Amino acid sequence: MSLFSPSLHFRYLVKHYVKNLFAVLLGLSSAFAVIDYFQHIQDLNVSSNYQILYIFYMWQEALGLLYPLAMVFALIMTKLSMVKNNTMGALHAFGYNKKRLFAPIFAVMVLVYTLFLFLNTTEFAYARDKAWALLENQMNAFEVNDVFFKYNDTFVYIKKLDPIEKKISDITIFKVEGNEVKYTIHAPLAVYGNDEWEALDATLKTHIYVNGKLDKYTVEYKEKIITLKGYKPKIITSLYEGEALNIVDAYHTWQLFKKQDLNSDKIRAVLYNKIIVPLFAPALALILFFKLPFHARMMNFGSVIALSLGATFILWGVLFGLNQMGSNGVLIPELTAILPIILLWIYALWVYVRDERRIS
Repeated sequence: MSLFSPSLHFRYLVKHYVKNLFAVLLGLSSAFAVIDYFQHIQDLNVSSNYQILYIFYMWQEALGLLYPLAMVFALIMTKLSMVKNNTMGALHAFGYNKKRLFAPIFAVMVLVYTLFLFLNTTEFAYARDKAWALLENQMNAFEVNDVFFKYNDTFVYIKKLDPIEKKISDITIFKVEGNEVKYTIHAPLAVYGNDEWEALDATLKTHIYVNGKLDKYTVEYKEKIITLKGYKPKIITSLYEGEALNIVDAYHTWQLFKKQDLNSDKIRAVLYNKIIVPLFAPALALILFFKLPFHARMMNFGSVIALSLGATFILWGVLFGLNQMGSNGVLIPELTAILPIILLWIYALWVYVRDERRIS
């Protein structure tokens, strides 16, 4: 057996698992998108073409949200169908142990996880925002107004940001020390390029204080002033509206927040939710694969299916709730995302090492 010439059992298991995974993922995501469409059909005051586009965007959102669940459900389907047909017993009779039988399924899970990890670095991660823009039926749905945030040792106010055109209309930057405003910079227009913003036709007012009181100020006119280095339009939009961020933008936002000494709990929660939390799927799949009976005569199919699906839903729900707590700052994201996954993997590896001798 080699990477490019896998064994017969490897190809057999991969074939059945991929077929079940595709069916489950397509079914779950399509149901999610259609149900969401019918929930909002009264609010979709757009043409039929845009309604189809709305369903497509929500389907993309569902794919990114539900693929970990689909991986576990497909594992349950594959394992139980093979047990029911006595295929598992036959494979054991030929000398295949649990580790060798789980390897093909684990390989597919790693590939699927890697695929969605890549997709979450692209525009795929913004499908929900695009769908909501269609739902609101706004031509300028991507524009945001009245944004206020900290940048280095200054504060920034943006009247209107157009992230599509990458332009800011009416930007004001001011520096405060103690109770004194040292200077203000105002520009009617700023454009984004080379990972920075150029404030055009800017007016710089420097305040001069005498004995702690404002005495006068000087005015200078600048053709352009470079500011907001590293602040991509999507990052500024997310600061205001809490919109989705792909992995790359979320990481850049995290680094910016660290430099600005700002609270990054929500951004870290977004990163962990896309990178760390989906890893519960292969860990839970390993546990279920090793713990579910390998012989049909030793189990009640209805009870096993109900318990397996119930455990999966409960774990997924707990992780989702913990992620919400991390996003809202109730607990630090490391405790709500990383710690549970580490504990789950520790148990999964313990099962992998200690449970091999059990056949049933």
